[in-house]
Amino acid sequence: MSFELVSGLAAKDFVLDLKLCRVLFEDNKYYPWIFLVPMKENTKNMTNLTMEERFQLMREIALAEKVMFSLFPCDQDNVAMIGNMTPQLHVHIVCRRKGDPDWPGTVWNSTTGKYAPEEKLKIIEKIKTAFITEMQNAEYNITT
Repeated sequence: MSFELVSGLAAKDFVLDLKLCRVLFEDNKYYPWIFLVPMKENTKNMTNLTMEERFQLMREIALAEKVMFSLFPCDQDNVAMIGNMTPQLHVHIVCRRKGDPDWPGTVWNSTTGKYAPEEKLKIIEKIKTAFITEMQNAEYNITT
């Protein structure tokens, strides 16, 4: 069986694939927000990953945080793995600013607003380019 995204994640915009994870974009103009989804079949939580895959996930989270923080300077970058509604392991990386529409509360059930289509494509390309550039740093062990 090949890797497939559950419906909620399949509806997100594709950015690129890393060594372990697929990077997806959340279309919410109030919050720069991406997801990392391990490309491993039947992975509901961390217990479904080998120890090496767990280490790789941490490297890819570190990479994603660096990319997002460099592109979208913020007061707080939030990293979360909550799978109650979406039964597939995925990591949220969300950039938050003091005074954003839901500050200091959570982004779950947050204020939403979509990007204009051309703006969304530019932001996704900017994120993709930043990942590709930063992946040259060997500490991430991202080469596929």
